[in-house]
Amino acid sequence: MSEPGAPGDRPDGGGPRPPYPPYQYPQWQPPVPPKKTSPAAVVLIIGSVVVVILMALAFLAWGYPGFLRDDLPKSAIGTLPSTSASPPPLSTAATTEPSAAYTLPHSGPAPMPKRPKPLADPVTCAFTPDPTSPAPKKVALPPDGPAPSSGTVPVRLATSAGAIGLSLDRALAPCTVVNFLSLVKQGFYDGTSCHRLSVAAGLQMLQCGDPVGDGTGGPGYTIRDEVFPELTYGRGVLAMAKTAQPDSGGSQFFLVFGKTEIPPEYTVFGSIDDPGLAVLDKVAQGGVDTAKSNIGDGSGPPKTPVTFTQVTTP
Repeated sequence: MSEPGAPGDRPDGGGPRPPYPPYQYPQWQPPVPPKKTSPAAVVLIIGSVVVVILMALAFLAWGYPGFLRDDLPKSAIGTLPSTSASPPPLSTAATTEPSAAYTLPHSGPAPMPKRPKPLADPVTCAFTPDPTSPAPKKVALPPDGPAPSSGTVPVRLATSAGAIGLSLDRALAPCTVVNFLSLVKQGFYDGTSCHRLSVAAGLQMLQCGDPVGDGTGGPGYTIRDEVFPELTYGRGVLAMAKTAQPDSGGSQFFLVFGKTEIPPEYTVFGSIDDPGLAVLDKVAQGGVDTAKSNIGDGSGPPKTPVTFTQVTTP
């Protein structure tokens, strides 16, 4: 209510730089004209410069912190992926290579994660307006209040690359399902495109749902995370992208078609059908359009465009 990529070598020689998760870009703010500063302000400015230098040195040594960096030993998108969400433009100390070619998997979808303890039925959902989130498509907030935590709902993504069928799982994330269905029924996703593809080892996903088209947009509100430690992100999983902050998802989501090793911080709320995975495989094999990519982690817009012509549910 997070984005991923092919890493370059770390400056300290510690192996490959992990990809970033699925996420939303920070919104750019115009610079403020300088004002006359007092001696105390000068001291504060000098102190701030020192802090920035120390942070830059830490970045050079260990990469971008938090959700924007996937520590493989820890998790294993963040980055959907950062999200989730999955997601960019973060300056990097070293230039990374584009995502490597994607190899078709020899197995079907991975087992879906399951909650160790079922949720209460119903649960209570609440959605928070976010005036800082770019929302070129104005939509009403989903309804607050009780929501069922059992059953599934089919959704069909008609795209320029082929149809992708989803099954939304209320038992995994009932409020996230309420949110997604609300956006679908309001036509929010129609005409939007998937802006981020990663085929890097450890982060193989397609990120979609941004009405702006560059990873910064959302519906104008946020939703709560519905996560638990046992979450995994195998082939066939549908999950929400977000920023580095908790409870910051909105409309962006990611579709996992391959190995994705990220922390259990991104809400899983459904699965992808076999024909949909075949469409994603085709998009992945087409690769990343490096002429348009500016994320810096090897991920970027897919060469095979994926535009939602119509998203429907019964």
